[in-house]
Amino acid sequence: METVRFLNAQPSHDLTYSDVFMVPSRSDVTSRLHVDLTSTDGLATPLPLVAANMTAVSGRRMAETMARRGGLAVFPQDIPSDVVSRAIAKVKAAHPIFDTAVTISVETTLGETLGLITKRAHGVAVVVADGHVLGVVTPAACEGMDRFAQAGDVMTTDMATVTPDTAPEEVFNILASSHQQIAVATDADERLVGVMNAKGALRCGIYSPSLDHEGRLRSGVAVGINGDVSAKVRAALAADADVLVMDTAHGHQEKMISALRVAAEIRDEFHGRTGRRIQIVAGNVVTSDGVTDLVSAGADILKVGVGPGAMCTTRMQTGVGRPQFSAVLECAAAAKELGSAVWADGGVKYPRDVALALAAGAGSVMIGSWFAGTHESTGDQMNDHQGRIYKESFGMASARAVQHRTRQQSPFERARAAMFEEGISCSRMYLDPQRPGVEDLLDWITSGVRSAATYAGARTLEEFADRAVIGVQSGSGYEEGRPVEQSW
Repeated sequence: METVRFLNAQPSHDLTYSDVFMVPSRSDVTSRLHVDLTSTDGLATPLPLVAANMTAVSGRRMAETMARRGGLAVFPQDIPSDVVSRAIAKVKAAHPIFDTAVTISVETTLGETLGLITKRAHGVAVVVADGHVLGVVTPAACEGMDRFAQAGDVMTTDMATVTPDTAPEEVFNILASSHQQIAVATDADERLVGVMNAKGALRCGIYSPSLDHEGRLRSGVAVGINGDVSAKVRAALAADADVLVMDTAHGHQEKMISALRVAAEIRDEFHGRTGRRIQIVAGNVVTSDGVTDLVSAGADILKVGVGPGAMCTTRMQTGVGRPQFSAVLECAAAAKELGSAVWADGGVKYPRDVALALAAGAGSVMIGSWFAGTHESTGDQMNDHQGRIYKESFGMASARAVQHRTRQQSPFERARAAMFEEGISCSRMYLDPQRPGVEDLLDWITSGVRSAATYAGARTLEEFADRAVIGVQSGSGYEEGRPVEQSW
């Protein structure tokens, strides 16, 4: 059933990403930029990466940024439908090329301004009045100033302004010649459209945005299998969700199958009425049987992974799960036979893991905790006693998540549900000083995946899965491949 080739005989035991490596093959791919990273999951996003539907990860900022760079983010199931609807509306209204600016008024205090600037990676706040740009504020301008001083006291009007149709390369040249940190795009009425820094301009030449049928940024919505599934699915479709993710930790169960049938029926009705067919993702599963049952119930894509996530305690608490590489390998092969695809969900810590998941046949790779420690994740930025910057993350079956999910229930029901949580309720995800934004991580990940594809002689991800040759290694073999940051 498996499609990937093993260097030697495939072992009888299951494998994690750390257990395997890829050997180079004869290749005529001369540049990593010649590799097409379009996902093979049926969504055909320009980037095969999905920000997980975790409350500590995916919100409006993450959704916008992931879609601008060709990926996708999925709003969690615990967010009220009206809040999700407003968030998606803002994502759809955002410019597909220029970043959404952090906006403040002239009266905004510098303390509040500095807190808002950390929400975006470009490091600048734009001062506006009735949508018109008055100036910009940088952290450097706030140094030495009282935190109760106002933005109008330190803002500068010396800024580079461009139109929304200015080519990214031209934006880069304007910034280089003017020595400005950021370009502000305004429309014909001089109203703010967005911003772009030099690195953003360069990224526009590498990434393509993930757009819907109207040229707007795409995003997904997770739907739980408890409660009124029909109402939740209809609300997600009414909110303009581009992907539905039917989500529960144990996806191979009757309640999921029933919920999937409901969702598929509503999806088909929506398709008949609008002409748009929305893909349904369902999971999580780790076996071919799980894939077969969920596909037959209406799933287009299967979410694969039980227990590999950084916030997940399922394997230690229950003994249930499966090493992720083998789970992806089996489920991807089963899905391919049925004309479906899989998302590899969890367990990736390095670009190599993403490459190996795609080599195993994943159509896209879902990332959670790794993205939680970025500017664009939903959490507040904090500092530890050493001054290191972090954000809090937590599992979606943890006490913290369960408490939020059961907020409408009686105190007794909430207390009873809290007795059965799994997952870490509070973990510090430190921002990497070299890669503090999710775009920095995307650069790192895609660079590794592109290089892996060239080593395999593949120009597309479909070719990559066909051509990759996998070997099995010992723990010392894995350690041998780790870089050494200081002499031994």
